[in-house]
Formats: sequence, structure tokens, C-alpha cells
Amino acid sequence: MTSPESALGTSVGPVIFAYDGSELAALAIGQSATQLAAGREAVVVCVWQPADVGFTPVTERHFDADKAQEVRKAAEETAAYGASLAEQAGFRARSLAVESAPTWKGIVKTAQDEGASLIVIGSHRHGGLVGHLVGNVASAVVAHAASSVLVVHQPS
Repeated sequence: MTSPESALGTSVGPVIFAYDGSELAALAIGQSATQLAAGREAVVVCVWQPADVGFTPVTERHFDADKAQEVRKAAEETAAYGASLAEQAGFRARSLAVESAPTWKGIVKTAQDEGASLIVIGSHRHGGLVGHLVGNVASAVVAHAASSVLVVHQPS
């Protein structure tokens, strides 16, 4: 029996996990593992930028947010930690730290560059109608991504 993907002549690309070091981003990885096949390829991306870091470091090491090398190193550590969570959840994961502003552009570009078929992102809800439904970064990813997007919301 052939899979729906092979019957259509398409292949399933990797999953992109947008990982910012938050509990919600970790929850998104865990929740997606219940929805996706075990052993699937995944890329865990932490998007960073000097000064306005854009993620929560997973180590207690302090760094100067104005020094790009220190921010890059912290982002690499954060992405690697996210990849370890994805591995524990059953994915074949690797990590990637990407410098980009705004954050959503880094996520969408990574998905394009990697040939991803799905982006998984946690949604930090914010004000306004759209912000109530989906967080700012998540809503921009949904609006601009060529691939499908799975948005995991904060538990109520």
C-alpha cells in the first residue's frame, strides 16, 4: 500500500520547530509529537538578534545582549536544548540558530530553505482580536509561510 504522499508524488519535508526557550515552545514540541509520526526529521530553530534578543536562554549563563557573538552562542545553546527536547519526543532533530529581524521572517525563511512541510510554533496570546486568537509572531508566520503551520496555544 502506498502512502498518500507517495501516491501524489510528493515528499514530506522536515518539521520546523520555532523554539524560543519558553515553556510554551517546549509544550509545542511535545504536543506535536502526539500528532506526527515518530522518527520524523525536525529542525529546531531559535531566531536571534542583537540587543532585542527575542528568546529566553535555557542556561543560567549571563551574556551581554549588545554583543552579537554572545547572543549567537546563547541562541545556539537554546536551539540545541530544543533539539534535545524534540529527540526525547521521538523526532530526528538538529538545531539551528538564525539571526533575523523580525523573528517571523527567520522562521519562514528557515522553513523555505529546509524544504519544510510543517512549522510548529507556540502562540503567546496578545491584545486585539488577532492577538487574542494567535500571538504576534505566530500570526505573522501563519500569514507568510508557504507550508502548513501548527499553532499550539497556551493552556488556559
